[in-house]
Amino acid sequence: MTQRKISGIGIFYFLIIRDETFKERHLARIREAAPGAEIVIVKSPADWTEAVARQCASSDIFLGVMLDAWIAKLPNLKWAQLASAGADWVLKSPEVIKRDVLLTNASGVHAIPISEHILSMMFAFARNLPGHMRNQMDGKWERLGEIKEMEGTTLGLVGVGKIGEKTAEKAKALNMKVLGMRRNPERTSPYVDKMYGPNGLHEMLAQSDWVAVTAAGTAETEGLIGEPEFAVMKKSAVLINIARGSLIREAALVTALQEKRIAGAGLDVFEKEPLPETSPLWQMPNVLITPHVAGGTPYYVDRLMDIFVENLKRYQAGEPLINMVDKKLGY
Repeated sequence: MTQRKISGIGIFYFLIIRDETFKERHLARIREAAPGAEIVIVKSPADWTEAVARQCASSDIFLGVMLDAWIAKLPNLKWAQLASAGADWVLKSPEVIKRDVLLTNASGVHAIPISEHILSMMFAFARNLPGHMRNQMDGKWERLGEIKEMEGTTLGLVGVGKIGEKTAEKAKALNMKVLGMRRNPERTSPYVDKMYGPNGLHEMLAQSDWVAVTAAGTAETEGLIGEPEFAVMKKSAVLINIARGSLIREAALVTALQEKRIAGAGLDVFEKEPLPETSPLWQMPNVLITPHVAGGTPYYVDRLMDIFVENLKRYQAGEPLINMVDKKLGY
């Protein structure tokens, strides 16, 4: 295998990587894994001075989020490690597509917090917590009906990557039946009772008491859940989306909720973010909304460093990197 030497690493702050989260211990791990590499930290667009531009010109590795905004300024770039699991927004950049740059993501970082977020929404609907919380705010003592047990119910996972797999594992611990749909159904999982391909989506939805959308946002999955899908779902089913808002046709979802074709929805992502104040979803009693926070965890950067440092070692050794993004597939 061809050994590679790292000249420089550009670390770009944005949302996830910032002074409050990126600590000296993280920097020390990078320095240990890539001794001799010049490390340049860019904290904001305002920090992009001529001097910084000259330093970053030799950087062959990028770590951060806003790759599409910076890639044209990195002429020597060979590999970009995204700080996010999703790559869909990055691949909208023609510059990213045409450049011969390795692209890796942070897939796996979110598996624990997002699977817990999915289950928290499921528990909330099962125990009617949204209704009880509204009554609490109104000082109203009322025993609401329709309490459910999750044990013995069926969870359908639309997409079984690392997040879906971890969600399935937790669901099986609750003695739930788990169905999954993935692009390649031949890739099974010990936590999924039956795996479907895309053609089996409707069959899976028709059996599911809970539907969790955990697939990657790609051209292939855009609008995956719409009116035909809501038509085959159980009226008692609850839909949960923590993936991308583009996977669900929001107007069809609003109609399905208003007409009680499904029982409820737990939504962390939306077609347009922030969710407009005029959206009817805000006022629906059968909807639970969180503002794209499902992946939040105090261990985010620690887990990101596990991936990045492992890839730094592999890159220098000429070995295949983990979490490689297929630019054609979009994930």
